Amino acid sequence: MSFRCILLALCLSFGCIPATVSAVQAAGESQQAEAPRILVMLRLGPDHFHSGSSYGGEYGDTISQAARLRFASKLAREHGLTLVDNWPMPSIGVDCIVMSVNDGRTAQAAAAELSKVNGVEWSQPINEFEMQSAAISYNDQLSPAQPATSRWHLNSLHRFATGRGQTIAIIDSRIDTTHPDFVGQSIRVEDFVPGTSRSAERHGTGIAGIIAAKANNAVGIVGIAPGAKILGLRACWERAGAGNTVCDSLSLAKAMVFALEHKADVINLSLTGPSDRLLSTLITTGLSRGMTVVAAVDQDHPDQSFPSSLAGVIPVANERLSARRGSVYMAPGLDIPTTEPEGKWGLVNGSSYAAAHVSGLAALLRQLSARHGAGRSAVTALGPHGTIDACAAVARVSALDAGTCRSHN
Repeated sequence: MSFRCILLALCLSFGCIPATVSAVQAAGESQQAEAPRILVMLRLGPDHFHSGSSYGGEYGDTISQAARLRFASKLAREHGLTLVDNWPMPSIGVDCIVMSVNDGRTAQAAAAELSKVNGVEWSQPINEFEMQSAAISYNDQLSPAQPATSRWHLNSLHRFATGRGQTIAIIDSRIDTTHPDFVGQSIRVEDFVPGTSRSAERHGTGIAGIIAAKANNAVGIVGIAPGAKILGLRACWERAGAGNTVCDSLSLAKAMVFALEHKADVINLSLTGPSDRLLSTLITTGLSRGMTVVAAVDQDHPDQSFPSSLAGVIPVANERLSARRGSVYMAPGLDIPTTEPEGKWGLVNGSSYAAAHVSGLAALLRQLSARHGAGRSAVTALGPHGTIDACAAVARVSALDAGTCRSHN
């Protein structure tokens, strides 16, 4: 049952929320742009939550949700907040309630206040995240210019694996699925940023190209894992006039829940931002289920970068960061040719694109590990931190000889 229907039922039955659902929704939407928002986590009841299942909408679930929303409405009134929306997240057992702060308080102050209320699991501001980028024998025309072709010996790697059977969730901005390098590729797109432009966006399109551009189609580039299935989960958007791509806690969490529920094998997070409890919980849940999570490193603050600093996440930076740093992986991320909207190609730079290389490589490693029964995770197959030796990584989970691999481009 939708949030709108639940609110209407509560209104008619209990008289404890504003007179019309449209009034609540209009208030939330009109203030969303100006007022800070917070997330309030309420625990899903045991009758509702079933590990590994998606949100059901059964009768018992509906009653349970009605009770949670009744409680949420009471919280909002008592603490001077406006109830905006909710998003059940059964994969981590919470209902995420969105509220706006309209009285001049900061989101941090309101969240701290709500976190102390009995019955609230936790509350937090909606944080903002930014993508880590700066734009600038295959017959694919740009393949020779790809650093992975020479440094990672991509043609040799693809003799052993292309990512087939692996699903990679790209949590990013909108992918241009009509691009010539994506024709015939398995790409499913979902949008978790309502009310914004539906035009294709550069960052997500560029990340998808590095990971999964079609091989041997006589144009463009070759993806690191062209045989993988792609979930293009739009949780980020281009900020008008600023030239940067951003996301927030709620949009990212929605995309993460989708990736969990659809059992993605690899999750690419080419972004950084402040530490975020909701995202930490979702990422940790994915890792506990055997997913591989790859994240870009904030090159200005590499030791405090989130989510790349989470235990189990593969942290990736481009060559601009010193390879002597012991806690990150280095991958191609400077002057990388990749896909752009409107059927174009261009050069990009940044840890975002280095992370995309490693997400593709992780899919190859997972495919080979499953085939050969190696039982090794992608992160252990990568070897020690520092500059990645792709041939050595693949050799750890297959019959490929690393020296032979390096002798062929």
